[in-house]
Amino acid sequence: MYMNFHVITLFPESFDSYLNASILKRAIFDKKIKVNFYNPKDFIKGNQRADDKPYGGGPGMVMRAEPVIKAISKAVGKKKKVKILFMSPGGKRFDNKIAKKYADETKHIVIVCGRYEGIDSRIKEVFKMEEVTVGPYVLTGGELPALIIMDTVSRQIRGVLGDFDSVEENRVSSSVCYTRPEEFTFKGKKYKVPEVLLSGNHAEIEKWRVNK
Repeated sequence: MYMNFHVITLFPESFDSYLNASILKRAIFDKKIKVNFYNPKDFIKGNQRADDKPYGGGPGMVMRAEPVIKAISKAVGKKKKVKILFMSPGGKRFDNKIAKKYADETKHIVIVCGRYEGIDSRIKEVFKMEEVTVGPYVLTGGELPALIIMDTVSRQIRGVLGDFDSVEENRVSSSVCYTRPEEFTFKGKKYKVPEVLLSGNHAEIEKWRVNK
C-alpha cells in the first residue's frame, strides 16, 4: 500500500521538521507514503495576493478562490480514488476509525489548509470536500491538523510501523507502561515496576493492562 498526501498550503516549510524526523521520515524513505505540496502563491500572477479582504466586511483576510482551486486541480489531476479534505473547526471530528477508512479506501488524500479567516466558500462549490476537525478548538491554520491526519493515517499503512502489531488500537494496550531499570530512587523514594509485568505470565499481564 502506498499512500499519497497532497497538501495545499501557503506555508509548506512548516511541515519540514516533523516529516524529516522519526517514523514519517522512514515511511517516506521506504516509499510507504509520499507527500507533495502545492502552494496557492505559485498559481497567481504578478503582484496578486493569495488572500484578500472579505466581502461584507469583517476582520482578517480570506484565501482567494482561484489560486486555491488551481492548486487543488493540480493535486487531483487525473488521479482516481482521491479524497479531498478541508481542515475546518466546524467539520466532522477526525479519529482512528476515520483514519483507517481513509487508508483502506483511497490512495490519494488532498488536504486543504486554510489560513486567516478561512477560504472563499466557492472553492467548496467547485470541489466536493469533506470537512474535518482534529479537536474542539480553533488554530491559526490547517497545517498542524494536516500533520495529525497524515501521521494517524500513515500508521494504518502496513509497514510504516515496521511491526503492524505496533498499532495500539489493534491490541490490548494501556497508557501505563514501564521499561528498565526495574527500580530507581528519586528524592529518597523508590519507584518500582509492578510485579505482574516481571512475572512472565502473559494472561495476567493482559488482564492487568485491560484494567488500567
